[in-house]
Amino acid sequence: MPHMHLDTTRITWLHTPALNVRTAARRIGILLFDGFWLLGPGTVVEMFQTANEFAGARAGEDPPYEVQFLSMDGGNVASSSSARVWTDRIDTRFGGGFDVLFIAGGYGAHVAARDERVLNWLRTVQSRTRAIETIGEGRLVLEAAGPTEHDGLMSRYPGASASEGAFSAANDRHDCARSALMFIKRDLGAELARSVADRVMPGMAATWVPLPAEGGTLSVAEKIRAAARWMEANCDRPVSVADAAQVAAMSERNFLRRFKHEMQVTPSDYLLQVRLRIACNFLTETELPVDKIARRSGTGNGDRLAKIFRKRMALSPTEYRARSRAATEA
Repeated sequence: MPHMHLDTTRITWLHTPALNVRTAARRIGILLFDGFWLLGPGTVVEMFQTANEFAGARAGEDPPYEVQFLSMDGGNVASSSSARVWTDRIDTRFGGGFDVLFIAGGYGAHVAARDERVLNWLRTVQSRTRAIETIGEGRLVLEAAGPTEHDGLMSRYPGASASEGAFSAANDRHDCARSALMFIKRDLGAELARSVADRVMPGMAATWVPLPAEGGTLSVAEKIRAAARWMEANCDRPVSVADAAQVAAMSERNFLRRFKHEMQVTPSDYLLQVRLRIACNFLTETELPVDKIARRSGTGNGDRLAKIFRKRMALSPTEYRARSRAATEA
């Protein structure tokens, strides 16, 4: 069987204009289960390893990311294509959490969603983990562990598109790449993230990592509206104030103030309105279940979407669907 093995770097130097500080590399974990889709985790690794390459080449420093494959018992884990990946066992060594933890799917995820060893480990590390992303059936494990939901602009547990045939598999690869790129951009800046996107996913960089116009030719209003369009295009993924402010080439504080003045709502409320509009369209025009609509609209899961609907619209998603269709028929 073919094998994959990942060499990792555990120590790096982070550079700031005033200080060089030695610190532990940012930890990226990828939790695998038997039958996982190889291309998804492979794309994540390629994104972070490419970022390591570019960061080291530009700054003369050690790579900023340490990427580790993990599994319940360690050793080789077979993918859906029978390729095997060597993994570390999940244990107390990882109790300190991760900067980002990706949970990949596969038929083994259905078993893991009922395995208290995995769920207890995940409950332990999630409070110490900056963000958790799921790939395909990996969402089943995360949902079984019962993660804490967050109502802010940045959703720590956004869920991922399910793998449903070849077309969805291609979309999942884009989702994996875009998700990894969001964290690379936040850590290392838009220019380096754009270079990574150009290398790994040619043709997608301009969409995923738009750069402000050179020479400051855009007005403040144009910059705000460009950031708003970017938020709309990425609303199904984690979106932070820092990311949106970077698109607008502003400080976070100035961006918040200018956005509220220009759009008459805060960035957080604007993003929620976009996600609600998308969810409403799905409810009215499709037969998709509420959980899937929640994931596709960036609102996490069905319970969280229902909570938002009750708070904002005083009815459940199911009630909204029924009333909307009754009004259309009338």
